[in-house]
Amino acid sequence: MAGIFIKYFLLIYGVANIPAMQARTGACLDTGSGSGMNDAFNIMVAAGLLLLTMAVAAAPDGGELYAVHCAACHGDTGRGGVGVPLSFPSFLNSIDDDFLRRTIRHGRPGRVMPAFSKLSDAQIDAIVGYIRAWSDKPAPQYSSAPVRGDVVHGKSLYAGYCAGCHGENGEGGKGTGVTFSRRRNLPIIAPALNNPGFLAAASDEMIRHTLQYGRENTPMRSFLVQGLSEQDIQDLVSYVRSFETRPPPYREPAKEESRIIEVESGYTLEETVENLKQALVSQNFILIRTDTLEHGLVPEGEENPRQIILHFCNFSFLFDALTVDPRVGMFLPCRITVVERAGKVMVSAINPLYLSHLFNNAELDEYCHKMHDLYSVIIEEATL
Repeated sequence: MAGIFIKYFLLIYGVANIPAMQARTGACLDTGSGSGMNDAFNIMVAAGLLLLTMAVAAAPDGGELYAVHCAACHGDTGRGGVGVPLSFPSFLNSIDDDFLRRTIRHGRPGRVMPAFSKLSDAQIDAIVGYIRAWSDKPAPQYSSAPVRGDVVHGKSLYAGYCAGCHGENGEGGKGTGVTFSRRRNLPIIAPALNNPGFLAAASDEMIRHTLQYGRENTPMRSFLVQGLSEQDIQDLVSYVRSFETRPPPYREPAKEESRIIEVESGYTLEETVENLKQALVSQNFILIRTDTLEHGLVPEGEENPRQIILHFCNFSFLFDALTVDPRVGMFLPCRITVVERAGKVMVSAINPLYLSHLFNNAELDEYCHKMHDLYSVIIEEATL
């Protein structure tokens, strides 16, 4: 019986010449005949193959992991969205697998890309392998040795050749490059070179290679073609690396903020709703509609009339925020709810400062703080 079991696994794993294996190992791979030693050997081999099968079955699936953790921002096929296009040939063929691993592990603090600290090394390797399969070329290999150059000269070159896209202090391009109303207008937004996540992920050699050869079909042109020498490029790399010695370029968002802003009103529910409408107009918002909170969630006519929601918007503010990060649209238009319970009228809204932490976008923090202040003023005017 054990011999039949082994034959089955050998066929699965493509071992066609079973008699030859018998001759080499002395094992009895027949229908159970042979000595007790051969039977024991057969059982041991079968157990080993079974464990191998279990290990293969348990290996992380890169495609499934990508779909869960990456596709929402980078697209199902890596063509980009809020996140950069990962399957873009000149990008994928110029970065090594270590860059991808470290980017997934550490993210880009304050630049939308989160850190996936809870994924195992095996899971990250599986995602990297899945992404790498979009290229028909092997991953480049870069040395981890530092590049030595003149930082002062590199700073001068950076101002003339890099700051226009990457920012005066390496802060990177603005926004994500997409909104709900238009597709990405550039293949890749200039990354923040001063970001600790980028500096942890990119080796000096990889940065140098990018500067020397550029990235085809992007604004990133070869600096050799632009007339710089290899020594100039080394000086630039050294200057970019010097960003590591500076304070973090982003403000760490508060992580202990409550999820909602909630205030008790000193007025009746009806009076509070009317007060809110007036307060919205005074802060340059347009009231879109007033509805019961349960509208569409329960059969028509069964909504609780003592639970009201107001939808409102400032379209100029909306456009600016969407340009910075289109994910804001998931929480727009703005909403404030008024609910009467246990004899109290409570006014509440989602806390934009809590969202600031979730978005991991330092550019958006300014808007979240401004929106928090506006909510607080509106609610205060309506309830005091």
